[in-house]
Amino acid sequence: MMEFHAERPIYRQIADYVCARILEGEWKNGARVPSMRDLGAQMSVNAHTVLRAYESLQADGIMEVRRGMGYFLTEDARERALHLQRMEFIKTKAPEFFAEMTRLQLTLDDVLPEDLSKKS
Repeated sequence: MMEFHAERPIYRQIADYVCARILEGEWKNGARVPSMRDLGAQMSVNAHTVLRAYESLQADGIMEVRRGMGYFLTEDARERALHLQRMEFIKTKAPEFFAEMTRLQLTLDDVLPEDLSKKS
């Protein structure tokens, strides 16, 4: 069962979960995804909540519905999921990260792994 956080709508957290499965290579481009009922049962949420997540991912071009067959990832789902998750990170997590760096007087060299900081 997935643990949900109050500060973000559950359907968005489910969409993030789907994107994570895609980016980690567990779910491949073009593959069928679990039904709303199956994923809802797996995550202990109402199937309607999963539907909202799937509709959101459909709007982002990550999923498509095939009549009578279910939901499938698009052929470019990985690229779209990567873009979506990057934009979400930049919008929600990066500002807090950089503000904390400023408070702690850290530079990018302080926080980047050595192999990355040497490439600059």
